[in-house]
Amino acid sequence: MAAGNMYHDGSRQLQDRFDSRRIADRLEQVTVHDFFTGEDREFIENAAMFFLATADEHGQPDCSYKGGLPGFVRVVDEHTLAFPNYDGNGMYRSMGNIAKNPQVDILFMDFEYGDRMRVNGMATLHYDDPLLGEFPGAQFIVRVKPKHVFPNCPCYIHQMELKRYSV
Repeated sequence: MAAGNMYHDGSRQLQDRFDSRRIADRLEQVTVHDFFTGEDREFIENAAMFFLATADEHGQPDCSYKGGLPGFVRVVDEHTLAFPNYDGNGMYRSMGNIAKNPQVDILFMDFEYGDRMRVNGMATLHYDDPLLGEFPGAQFIVRVKPKHVFPNCPCYIHQMELKRYSV
């Protein structure tokens, strides 16, 4: 992926102010890809949670936590990530946003080992998805086509211990 695809004028102004443009470009060149590798698959499919950022049709942002047992997020192929949507509080903020604006940013965090990964891409909702039967109680499946997949700096990640999985 060519350098410059990830950064806009605001990013560049701050990179220049704090002399980080070279490192930002190098990180993009070395770590960013638009498909899932085997290592990406392993990290994602072992995740028990992630944060999902969406925006509505007016650009109003929203961020939500999504959790499940490891394996609830699947890398279907090198260009597709999928996860189930369950009945939550009935607000459908994230999923409603996806219905109007498919751009998403997903942040996977491993607090025990201090790793994280980001996936930026385009999401779609699938009510008759073949994966639906593998997730009892799921309402539909969300599929994401990646634009940027990359590890995120592990600095400053708090080390935490999982006490129990949610039902």
